Amino acid sequence: MFRVEVEGLSIAYERVGEGPPLILLHGFLFDSRAWRPQLEELSNEFTVIAWDAPGAGRSDDPPAGFGLRDWAECLIGFLDRTGVGPGHVVGLSWGGLLAQELYRLDPERVQSLVLADTYAGWRGSLGAASAEERLAACIRDSDLSAADLVALYLPGMHSPTASQEVRDELAAVMSDFHPAGFRLMARSLAESDLRDSLADIRVPTLLLWGEADARSPVEVAHELERRIPHARLVLIPDAGHLSNVEAAERFNTEVRSFCLPG
Repeated sequence: MFRVEVEGLSIAYERVGEGPPLILLHGFLFDSRAWRPQLEELSNEFTVIAWDAPGAGRSDDPPAGFGLRDWAECLIGFLDRTGVGPGHVVGLSWGGLLAQELYRLDPERVQSLVLADTYAGWRGSLGAASAEERLAACIRDSDLSAADLVALYLPGMHSPTASQEVRDELAAVMSDFHPAGFRLMARSLAESDLRDSLADIRVPTLLLWGEADARSPVEVAHELERRIPHARLVLIPDAGHLSNVEAAERFNTEVRSFCLPG
């Protein structure tokens, strides 16, 4: 575990391996530990970097009012401080939204995009009413104990057929959630609609989706595929929202073949 300071925030991150940069962006209620299978299995071909976003893991909480653009600008500062050049950016759920915003602000940072089980914002992919409902629930639930929050949110993070090992691993990471970070990330999801930016994506884009994703259903994936020029969609059978953990071998194979063609 390494640490840098960006804009007054202490940011923790993992960095392993050698090769082209592979930048991993986690979702809300999680941190860099949710990328364990990728940190372990892809480091023989990539320099794998997984941060704890401000408001998650071992990083500081951001100030009130921190929004999606703030996280993207912080990510740019983080990449500068760590010396990570243009790389393959893999974003899952909220991290996929952040990856889109990173590309919108600074496309030269991004060699390719892997958008996994994500959204063009809740407002952009699910509609205003659903976005407001989800935000209200997240704000209310952020005051729950870790055990109660895990019991409420964990079932939506995996498929019904997930192994107990997968459930336990996800629960352990979720138990360390930051209430403030959870609220701010939920707000950034609820307020975002990046649909109009999708047509401007000009780098190779892979959409990776758990076929049993209950939080971002496959209809969202098909809409992103329609809007992003030349995007390719791969559905992973029997995997839910955290497809990178539940179907790690397939997920890693798809990332490897996409980012290292030939």
